[in-house]
Amino acid sequence: MPRTKEETKNLTLLGKSGTKYSDTYSPEVLETFTNKHPENDYMVTFDCPEFTSLCPITGQPDFARIYINYIPDTKMVESKSLKLYLFSFRNRGDFHEDCVNIIMKDLVKLMDPKYLEVKGVFTPRGGISIYPFASYGRAGTEYEKIAKQRLFDALRENIR
Repeated sequence: MPRTKEETKNLTLLGKSGTKYSDTYSPEVLETFTNKHPENDYMVTFDCPEFTSLCPITGQPDFARIYINYIPDTKMVESKSLKLYLFSFRNRGDFHEDCVNIIMKDLVKLMDPKYLEVKGVFTPRGGISIYPFASYGRAGTEYEKIAKQRLFDALRENIR
């Protein structure tokens, strides 16, 4: 069944022309919509191949591919708002690890998902690649155990 106007009334960015791109960190742009299938466990994946932020020390740009996977509960993040949110890191000075953890925490606060993970595959600079990974599973549930296991799986994946 298609979504009703009532269900989408809080989505202010999708389908609008004249989108404004913030040049400062803007978690307030994130919007959610109701998950019509909260009884199902299913994974939603976002791939942002053009993420940029700034080194907090040198001010040089850092480039990354950001992967976000989550199992929603009652709320889901709207993709255009997520794009604008990720774009807002463009002029923010944070280390790679900070960016990934900030994204994870902001999305957990926004949606309260069952499970969420964020991985950054940053372009090497100075001959070093950094691939930070952060995972969250709702406390006291099977998802908490999955998050811990995924953390160690990510470590093994990066060691190759």
